[in-house]
Amino acid sequence: MIDDGSTDDMAAVARACGVDHVVRHVRTKGLARSFRTGLDACLRLGASVTVNTDGDNQYVGADIPARIAPILVGQADMVVGDRRTDDVARFSPLKKRLQRVGGRVVRRLSDTDTADVVSGFWAFSRDAALTMNIVSTFSYTIETTAGQPQARRAGLTRGSVGA
Repeated sequence: MIDDGSTDDMAAVARACGVDHVVRHVRTKGLARSFRTGLDACLRLGASVTVNTDGDNQYVGADIPARIAPILVGQADMVVGDRRTDDVARFSPLKKRLQRVGGRVVRRLSDTDTADVVSGFWAFSRDAALTMNIVSTFSYTIETTAGQPQARRAGLTRGSVGA
């Protein structure tokens, strides 16, 4: 778990809930740097599979087995969770439209077919995690999607699992 400089004692809460590894930023560094910190910590710990979920309660922990299954059986190195944003009741019509339009642009520019290009629910094999190159300070999601052609050239495969 990455605690990005929270002031609500999240690290202690996570430990009380049984989280074994907590990495804490003293000051907020943002989503992209927190993702990189978590990925690096998982690699240092020898993880063969890394799962990332954003801390915005859009993802259900019970969905993790479905995200890692394609990796465990060798069908994929990266698996993105598709929130099916058109079906999310709490998303406004404008947000849904922006998701559709933005998604089309990113898919076209990155030559991928990732449905939910800004999903914060990813699973990575160790090989995929080692190829990640996040340079943005804002978000890792579009860079992760855009990096898929490079990952394919490195022999890595990608899958998508719906919510």
